[in-house]
Amino acid sequence: MTTTPAILAERVRHTFADVVALDGLDLEVDAGTVFGLLGPNGAGKTTLVRVLATLLRPTAGRARVLGHDVVAEPLAVRRRIGLAGQFAAVDEELTGRENVEMVGRLYRLSRAEARARAGALLDRFGLADAADRRVSTYSGGMRRRLDLGATLVGRPPVILLDEPTTGLDPRTRRELWGAVDELRRGGTTVLLTTQYLEEADRLAQRIAVLDHGRIVAHGTAAQLKATVGNEVLAVRVADTEGVHDAAAALADLSSRDEPFVDPASGEIRLAVADSSASAEAVRRLDARRVPVAAVELQQPSLDDVFLTLTGRRAEDEPAAENDEREAA
Repeated sequence: MTTTPAILAERVRHTFADVVALDGLDLEVDAGTVFGLLGPNGAGKTTLVRVLATLLRPTAGRARVLGHDVVAEPLAVRRRIGLAGQFAAVDEELTGRENVEMVGRLYRLSRAEARARAGALLDRFGLADAADRRVSTYSGGMRRRLDLGATLVGRPPVILLDEPTTGLDPRTRRELWGAVDELRRGGTTVLLTTQYLEEADRLAQRIAVLDHGRIVAHGTAAQLKATVGNEVLAVRVADTEGVHDAAAALADLSSRDEPFVDPASGEIRLAVADSSASAEAVRRLDARRVPVAAVELQQPSLDDVFLTLTGRRAEDEPAAENDEREAA
């Protein structure tokens, strides 16, 4: 017996003029899970979310949400999803309560039911005391929590969260993480796009790495980390001007590709087969009279996975125009 995926994308392509935002993307998300879509700005994350939300029509390929085609059955898809983007989509002239009730009415809830659900959600997200204040008086974190509450008022079985914690302080970010965990425990499917490695590691049962509009790797966090190797050697040189020479001296210690070099911080990172590589690294740099600020062996992180797959960090801004701006 097979189970219909909550989200299914097959060879989805989307272009903005001559910019390819999605390039034959395939994705499958199981129901009742949090699926993390990890990638830097410009990777295509927001474009995919907009395709799944029926806000953009794919140039080629097809996508389904709970078995409903996003092009052929857009209304059926919209009735089954909630969407929270990078910026809170709330009306500043209304109160917090009025915002959530309004969305409830758009979901065709009765006035009484919309009010009851709004009250419960405002309390759940710590906004009960501010419920009857105009949203123009809310902080950025409060607006983001209100936006998520409004997304949930219709109790959609699939939630699309597009970088929901971007720009939030650590406390508010943790509060939203708790809300996402609670959604999953209640059986809701969540597609979470993020460029924060810790966020994907903390929340998602499965993760896909998106780069230049394609999925370049997917699996659990543990499976992705295993692709890097047993350990990662992190070396930081005291003089950043010598970082490239130092990296060249250590290059053949890597068990995979060339070391990653961050010229600004003087950091060199490379996957190694065993712990003896740290002593050898120190010996080589000492022989070349390269002053070392720190040497550390670490377990692979999702950041190391991304470095290995793409040659840059997930938080880095690419040189090319990103698709989020193109779609704005």
